[in-house]
Amino acid sequence: MGRIIAIANQKGGVGKTTTCVNLAASLAATRRNVLVVDLDPQGNATMGCGIDKNELEQSVCDVLLEGVAATDVIQPVLGDGLALLPSNQELTLAEVELVSQPEREYRLARTLAPIADDYDYILVDCPPSLNMLTVNALTAADGVLIPMQCEYYALEGLTALLGTVEQIRGGVNRKLTLFGILRTMFDPRNSLATEVSGQLTQHFGERVFRTVIPRNVRLAEAPSFGKPALYHDKYCRGALAYLALAGEINRRESAQTG
Repeated sequence: MGRIIAIANQKGGVGKTTTCVNLAASLAATRRNVLVVDLDPQGNATMGCGIDKNELEQSVCDVLLEGVAATDVIQPVLGDGLALLPSNQELTLAEVELVSQPEREYRLARTLAPIADDYDYILVDCPPSLNMLTVNALTAADGVLIPMQCEYYALEGLTALLGTVEQIRGGVNRKLTLFGILRTMFDPRNSLATEVSGQLTQHFGERVFRTVIPRNVRLAEAPSFGKPALYHDKYCRGALAYLALAGEINRRESAQTG
């Protein structure tokens, strides 16, 4: 059964969608079958995978609200082994309507259950807020991956998110774990970044990924071409970093299952 990983941080601009799209492409490059679930009404992961969010006939909104089968909405993405459950601004409607629905926290979990065995990894790109869509992602997930910049305010946001994870684990999803913390947009010349990075490692130990994602122009510009960085410039520092992260995750998963 595929590992369902929610990629979440209520703080915007930390590389959440960049991580989701590029990690998915990198995992697929290691011959894993990967599904990206775009659960953000902005649809950035959809566009970053080369799918025009404005041309969608059906989206994850139809799956969550109308009971449309996920297999009818999932689209293949550039490269073997990579697929997308896309979203667009209609998902804002789902966010509002879910609040009044019975068992609203379980909509995504029930959506993914029939297809989980088809993938090695399912990566869910959450919106930059702790709303009902994020709660759905955390309820469906085995673990949460938190991308964060190494700066002071990011530590406060991390504390709030971990509190939410504990609430979810104590209620609707007892299997939810902290899959890992990923340091993004890292500049080793910044003394504060180095200090915060050290604090993270000291406090969370092995739950902080060894791989660090650097600031990288090619990584930042890849979404404008509708491609993960691996397909845009596979030798750029950003693409190589996400390949390293995919390797780190695969080794860890193999060690746990082996």
